[in-house]
Amino acid sequence: MVKKKIKAYIPSEKEKYMCEKHKKFFKTKLISWKKEIIKSNQKTLYLSESDESISSADILDQASSQTEKNVEMRTANRQRKLLNKIDSALKRLKEDTYGYCLETGEPIGIKRLIARPIATLSIEAQEKHEKNEKIYTEI
Repeated sequence: MVKKKIKAYIPSEKEKYMCEKHKKFFKTKLISWKKEIIKSNQKTLYLSESDESISSADILDQASSQTEKNVEMRTANRQRKLLNKIDSALKRLKEDTYGYCLETGEPIGIKRLIARPIATLSIEAQEKHEKNEKIYTEI
């Protein structure tokens, strides 16, 4: 008996942009990503809580531990922001605005969304935004 390999669906640019298949694909991808982040955060929280009871008299150990906690806090902060962006993308999916540039209203593009499902700007708009950001930081 020969088993057929089931090919995972990947949106195609040949299909109608943001058809039901596309929406379902991105919704699944976003929800899965969100669950992954939450699970990772829970593990980190559990591990950091178990580490708090351990204190060291060695100043270097304390400094090292403090540095690790700062890195963990920054990572958790980044992940919290990412969760907000995922929730925002899921909301746009419900409102049928997902996949369209917030600046121009033009389609963002399937390849870009596969690479960055929370993208809100087309490549052109993102480049313009980054260019403007660079100009302001140099002033």
